[in-house]
Amino acid sequence: MRIASVSIAAIAAAIAAPALAQDAAQAQTQAEDSAGGIAQIVVTAQKRAQNVQDVPIAISAFSAEALQERAVGSVASLSNISPNVTLDAGTPFSGSSAVLSAFIRGIGANDFAFNIDPGVGVYLDGVYLARSVGANQDLPDVERIEVLKGPQGTLFGRNTIGGAISIVTHDPGDEFRFKGDVTTGRFGLLQTRGTVDVPLTEGLAASVSFSTKNRDGYVKRIAFPGASNFASTPITNYKAAGYRNIGLGTEGGDNSWNLRGKLRYDNKTNLRIIVSGDYSNIDQSQLANTLIQTTPAVFAGTYNCAIQGTVADSCGGGPPAFAYIGGIGGLNSIFDNPTVFGVNVDGDPRNNRMPYDNRFLSGDVDVSYANGNNYSKLQSYGGSGTIEFDLSDTIMLKSITAYRELHWNAGMDLDGSPLNFLHTSFTMNQYQFSQEVQLNGSAMDKKLNYVLGAYFFKEAGDLHDYVTFAEGLLQVDGPNDLSTKNYAFFGQIDYRPTEQFGITIGGRYTKEDKEFEGFQSDANGLTYKILNQIGVPPCASINPISDDCRIAAGFPNQGQPLRYYIAGTQRKSFSDFSPKIGLQYHPTDDAMLYASWSKGYKTGGWTTRLSNPLPTAPDFNEEKATTWEIGVKSVFLDNRLQVNAAAFQTDYKGIQLNFQQGVSPTIQNAGDARIKGFEVEVVAAPTDGFLINASVGYTDAKYTAVLAGAQVAANPFQAGVFPGADLPKTPKWKFNVSPRYELAVGADAKIVILGDWTHTTSLWNDTERAFLLQRGSTDIVNGNITYKSGNHWDLTVGVTNITDERYLVTGQAQIAGGQFYGTYSRPREWFARLGVEF
Repeated sequence: MRIASVSIAAIAAAIAAPALAQDAAQAQTQAEDSAGGIAQIVVTAQKRAQNVQDVPIAISAFSAEALQERAVGSVASLSNISPNVTLDAGTPFSGSSAVLSAFIRGIGANDFAFNIDPGVGVYLDGVYLARSVGANQDLPDVERIEVLKGPQGTLFGRNTIGGAISIVTHDPGDEFRFKGDVTTGRFGLLQTRGTVDVPLTEGLAASVSFSTKNRDGYVKRIAFPGASNFASTPITNYKAAGYRNIGLGTEGGDNSWNLRGKLRYDNKTNLRIIVSGDYSNIDQSQLANTLIQTTPAVFAGTYNCAIQGTVADSCGGGPPAFAYIGGIGGLNSIFDNPTVFGVNVDGDPRNNRMPYDNRFLSGDVDVSYANGNNYSKLQSYGGSGTIEFDLSDTIMLKSITAYRELHWNAGMDLDGSPLNFLHTSFTMNQYQFSQEVQLNGSAMDKKLNYVLGAYFFKEAGDLHDYVTFAEGLLQVDGPNDLSTKNYAFFGQIDYRPTEQFGITIGGRYTKEDKEFEGFQSDANGLTYKILNQIGVPPCASINPISDDCRIAAGFPNQGQPLRYYIAGTQRKSFSDFSPKIGLQYHPTDDAMLYASWSKGYKTGGWTTRLSNPLPTAPDFNEEKATTWEIGVKSVFLDNRLQVNAAAFQTDYKGIQLNFQQGVSPTIQNAGDARIKGFEVEVVAAPTDGFLINASVGYTDAKYTAVLAGAQVAANPFQAGVFPGADLPKTPKWKFNVSPRYELAVGADAKIVILGDWTHTTSLWNDTERAFLLQRGSTDIVNGNITYKSGNHWDLTVGVTNITDERYLVTGQAQIAGGQFYGTYSRPREWFARLGVEF
């Protein structure tokens, strides 16, 4: 914190002298003309339109042109150009790059399950997207993106404890216009995008935007040598969400299309209405996956011993009875493997089975021996209506009504082998409705600005997990139903009594009710088979399962001997007040120093992934964050240099993190942490046509206390979790430099040359800080050249990840299941884009 404070003090001192002499009117004129300096960006971070330089919040804001030039095509792509932000396409075993893992300043969530709310809120035209599934939006018609850092609970609400990402799409214009592009590139990329504005009548206009993307995967599946000489069980013998693209091919491919339509009415007096609807269809191969290492732990060791007919006091970490599991008559024979035990020593090679071990490591991160399910299908759609009505010259009433749905089905082969050793698949159906009303106004000759509002949110849906472990040794069948109702009241007042001083006071009260019922079970009765083999008397016969055997095994529901969860609907209620207080000092018209104190919270819930019966539904509580921030925003040298900086410290309580318990990733309130750091963003325009964007971010995020049940001691596989350990998904340093040079080559033609370099120090990809999943320091370099012919067409050729840097985006240490696996970043890719506008 001391380093950050000194940095901001130095910057403030540096800007004071030149800024005092600057003419405000001249600076404003230049800010609106990018050729004469740095163009301003208008944001709505405080629910009203403001120059980003006037907002006392740490914000990284990007215009549509800047996003296109820097090859940002999705929300996750913002990660490299936003300090103290980690945005990854995909989470462990999620199956889809459309799932967003978002962390800002050390706070976020790295899961897709319905019971886990994101820690960074994503908003599409002011509408909250409640699920991380589908939150990694493609950006075909974006107007701008705002990345707000730190708790945004006052104006944005629940689950913005780390920050918020606001996506603002294009509104219909008053004149006919078409803008579009076609892009081709490596891995058979073919992408099209287009937006057309059509004026209909006086005050009424429409727009339609579309995009398509087709691209092959970058991980190639190949047949394991000699696999045909061994027996195997068809994947269709095991429960799954579906059976698609089984076999070889590639992983990490895309086949998607998006459509958005808008109607805008403006009577040019006091009423404005925008009605919009959108539909996305994403049909992908599975999230690219690489087997990193196998482990001789419980399931792998048990299976390997079983096919050799071995019974030992300790067999791969499991009890001796595990070795018999494959040879016991099942509860449902279609999900059983009655021929596994001893098959490799019975003298009949026709039923021999391959062991599961390191023979399946291909030696190439882009080659896999997997041959199971390989798909992800997501449909997401919704509509919204925004009404603005001016009650007077200084007061506006605004309403945002929205409804959204998503339907998702995905299947992954994670074991990297031709065996059915770790296969996951899911279905998710989600519905949400929200209504927000705002009263925005000003008074006292605009010295006082305020926003008052009310918010209602309702969500319901289901997630059904299917997981096959170790050729059916354990088969998870996990349907879960969840619903949420939330309402809130909020307000913020910004008062500037003098030209130099301002004060901000705000708060939000939230009340939330949640319901959950879990139906997760083991479709193959592993627990009962173990009890049968070790001779527990009530379970001497398990076909059928007696009630006495069910009780002995600890299963809670009479008549449902396989269901882990207790029957009935679980309910939890949460309430929270998130306040904010801020002070601003304006030494000149072009500089602002600010300080703020704010709180945020993230709602609690239940752990849904069980692999053992429990007498109660395990739950977790909310997490809370309190943040102090100081910052400076400045423009000087005749609008040729912009420097924004912020330093922060956050007390983070009740952290919700996934911990691996056996084969089950479960949510716990891990403990508390202290997070501190700073960030500096600089834009410089030393000469006409030459622009440099640069940033640096530093975050030090460490546990100050860890609950006894969440502590993980260091071991050969993992660095562990304990006081003083680093939080996951949080690098200490991130640097970015992006020079842009524009050269006139004719009356209207231009050539634009742009480079982009980002250095990020190492981070831990998982909670337990597994060594094999650690992401090392990275240097990502992108570059492109664009020829602009007047105002009607342009041609861009470029390369992303020029140095072919490969790193783990996400992964899981499934030690009990027998493997470490993960998703590597995309390799070097070239692209060529032709754009038109008329």
